[in-house]
Amino acid sequence: MIVSTINQGLLWAILGLGIFLTFRILNFPDMTSEGSFPLGGAVAVTLITQGVNPILATVAAFVAGCAAGLITGLLYTKGKIPTLLAGILVMTSCNSVMLMVMGRANLGLLGLDKLKGTWVSVLAVVLVLLIMFYFLNTNLGQAFIATGDNADMAKSFGINTDRMELLGLVVSNGIIALSGALISQNDGYADVSKGLGVIVIGLASLIIGEVLFGNVSMLERLIAIVIGAICYQFLILLVIKLGFNTNYLKLFSAIILAGCLMIPTLKAKVFKGVNLNAN
Repeated sequence: MIVSTINQGLLWAILGLGIFLTFRILNFPDMTSEGSFPLGGAVAVTLITQGVNPILATVAAFVAGCAAGLITGLLYTKGKIPTLLAGILVMTSCNSVMLMVMGRANLGLLGLDKLKGTWVSVLAVVLVLLIMFYFLNTNLGQAFIATGDNADMAKSFGINTDRMELLGLVVSNGIIALSGALISQNDGYADVSKGLGVIVIGLASLIIGEVLFGNVSMLERLIAIVIGAICYQFLILLVIKLGFNTNYLKLFSAIILAGCLMIPTLKAKVFKGVNLNAN
């Protein structure tokens, strides 16, 4: 049970890492994730059932997520549609795309080869984490971070902020779709409803990591998201062990996230005026 929970946490951590790029660095919520996540699963599972190698199918899922992010980015940067609305439009469209891809609402992988196992989860998380860390430390990555920090200042330095935002949405949704592909293979099926509430799970992983570790370096922050995702899965496991109805897991997820978001405010009120460094 513990190994299975850690394995799930690692797979969901990839989702959290993808959401981190838009939610924390670019400072806007991207609802596309609720469409790109199940889209990745739908593409990977469909290709595997057609005899495609699971690795190639997973890569294709990543590309499909990138395409969803690209459309959102173009609607936002070129069409001047607000990010939230652009994401909702693409998220809604993804539902029909998944039905066209799979030909039905869900599709199974019974008896077929797939990427599954703790070693797959560990390898995938490590690769995504290292690639993201490398990217964010390149000149392009620093321009991307600068765009999120202060778009006007970034423009004054000659940075094309539209391109940076477009890049963020493409890469973010590609990573999110990768998570969806791996989780669908781990679960053994893809379903058009798998994306419902995934943004809450991703944000919970991100926020729990921040609450636990506070202000840390970029690499430590990325690792904190992974640890936060694993902690979140154990919290969900605790809820199940306590005998709560599993039909209400989305509600419990929202409550856990709300609680984590309120912790900094509660700490500030409790320790208001207290000098914690006093001898």
